[in-house]
Amino acid sequence: MEEFFQKIRHNSAVILLLLTGAVFLFLKFLAPLLSPIILAMLFLTIFGPLLQKLQKRGIYRQVGAVLLLIFATSILAGVLVLLARWAWKGLPELMTQAEGWKQKLPGWAYGWVDQSLSELQKNALGIEREVLSGAVKYAGRFAALGGYLITFLITVTLLAKDYDELMNRLLEREDCHLLLTVICGVIRYVATYIKAQGMIMTVIACLSAVVLTILGISQGIFLGVLAGVLDALPFVGTGVVLVPLALVQCLEGKLGVAAGCLILYVICIFLRELLEPRLIGKHIGVRPVLVLISLYVGIKLFGVTGIIKGPLGFMIMWVTWQNLEKYVEMTKNKQNI
Repeated sequence: MEEFFQKIRHNSAVILLLLTGAVFLFLKFLAPLLSPIILAMLFLTIFGPLLQKLQKRGIYRQVGAVLLLIFATSILAGVLVLLARWAWKGLPELMTQAEGWKQKLPGWAYGWVDQSLSELQKNALGIEREVLSGAVKYAGRFAALGGYLITFLITVTLLAKDYDELMNRLLEREDCHLLLTVICGVIRYVATYIKAQGMIMTVIACLSAVVLTILGISQGIFLGVLAGVLDALPFVGTGVVLVPLALVQCLEGKLGVAAGCLILYVICIFLRELLEPRLIGKHIGVRPVLVLISLYVGIKLFGVTGIIKGPLGFMIMWVTWQNLEKYVEMTKNKQNI
């Protein structure tokens, strides 16, 4: 391996081409098979300090990991249930209100609103029929998801006890040092990214919920939390909630409330622009525009899953490139000695 690196180390294009191909094959074929292990390692990296604190208080790491998983799963399930209930009950109410808003619009906008409402109603009925008729198909998918979660839970439980010690021992082995350094580096970067996005999402959600409640908007807390959650999604942001909400307030004649929604939208944009470089760029050292480009490339290559695979593949290439240079330099110094 050292001779191979010595031959191609001066040809950056060849290295980059080989690295790109290897990462693509990994994400395309191996990542789906190894995803429970990857997610377990990511989970233990993110919550490792908390598990250590729980261990000092007499709670075994395996037990602490299971409790954290149950807690996180409960929160996620609760959020999904609330979103589903809001969509199920709020959609008919929204369409009823839209009929009243239509009367306040200029005449040229009637046709566009009617078409949008008819499309929305058609899609809602189509989704309802699909859910009711595809119960057996979705039951199979839920069963597969349940099996995946059980595998993930078992993996976390088995790795939780000796995860840090195991990784340190493997890193001491020279024959797998480079590979494990890349794996650990990628996991740390991803963990940093998730933590940062969680902090930004929490700040924006709390701010939006407080402001919308003060403005007197119905379901302000829920809409604020929804805006914060959507802000963490690529190409979405708080504007999906706040801009239509401001438009609705304008149609109802509440110009002050509409202005408040737009001001809140601008503040949320500035908050993200202020916090993201500090929480992500400082620790990862990657420009946000590169992550955005990797996101676009990932969607083109992998479809919807490219939202995750694109940035993940870029981070693997980034960390591998940095550690490969260090590894080649280290082997060169050994030879000189």
